[in-house]
Amino acid sequence: MYRILKPLSCAAIILLAIFIIAESVGSANAHVKWFNAYNVASPPRGLENVFHSDFAFLVGLSILMLMTGCLIERTTLGAAMVRSMDRVTCFLRDNAELMLRAGCAFFFVAIWGVGGILLTPELKTSSTAVATIQLGIAAGMMSRRTMPLSGLGIVALFAIAVWQYGIFHLADYPIFLGVAAYLALVGLERDLLGARPIDVVRWTAAVTLMWASIEKWAYPEWSFPLLIQHPTLSLGFDPELFMRAAGAVEFALAFALMWTPLVRRFAAVILVAMFISAVFHFGKVDLIGHTLIVCALLAIIADNDGKSVFVRYPWLAPLGYTAALSGVTTIYYVAHAMLYGASIS
Repeated sequence: MYRILKPLSCAAIILLAIFIIAESVGSANAHVKWFNAYNVASPPRGLENVFHSDFAFLVGLSILMLMTGCLIERTTLGAAMVRSMDRVTCFLRDNAELMLRAGCAFFFVAIWGVGGILLTPELKTSSTAVATIQLGIAAGMMSRRTMPLSGLGIVALFAIAVWQYGIFHLADYPIFLGVAAYLALVGLERDLLGARPIDVVRWTAAVTLMWASIEKWAYPEWSFPLLIQHPTLSLGFDPELFMRAAGAVEFALAFALMWTPLVRRFAAVILVAMFISAVFHFGKVDLIGHTLIVCALLAIIADNDGKSVFVRYPWLAPLGYTAALSGVTTIYYVAHAMLYGASIS
């Protein structure tokens, strides 16, 4: 009995921690461009103003949590947690494709109903052709045979958005290309160079959230009006520190989506809780805008086919995390400098 209760009690403690984290920083996951003024072309915060001593502490804490997750995964407790997640998510796993198709149909019908939206609330359009494509994408969810056409429609909308708003702005949303690839691969019953369709979605979701976390460090001032309107969200912390912490949590969880099976499934649980908690503060715009990524995260939580993947040694976590952090940050700042002419400091 003790051997059964011990994993359950540990799981209960972990779940409690998950929802504390979600309530603390979930509000920061509201996409700031949907609610406040922004200027993508403006110079980002200098790196010397990002890499504070508290930033190093947050990075160190993130690495520690990743290593802890890897260590737990290799233990009896980790195996028990995997089995528990498999049992709890069996229904979701059996219906993951249906959920993603329904979520996709809901999303495109919703933005069609609102009107004047390309893909996300800040991407505006007056084209009637866009509305027709959106309805066509939703209709394509009715059959596997037409899902590749829906995927092509999403790529078309993404291309229109790039043409109107620029590639740097749309770097916020590679999840749409991941969903498009998923629809095409599932409809054609193929994989992508050995990668399953759900893995393609998982990778693009991770990149999307990593890019968004860098934005929290580069432009924290975009979120300050939200923190003024909802003063309880920052939990009394200085807004600068709160945004650095929110970005660090989001980046660590995004990176975890590309890591080991148990680690990525728990990261997806936390991220879903964060997105759901944000809806209570920011309403239906946030709900609709994050529908696709929430559906993708739910599918990742239920996915247990990754158990055969090599469980990386814990000491690789710091190397992988720091490489991802430095790489995405460098790409963000260099790309901005190349496209908008701002210097990197």
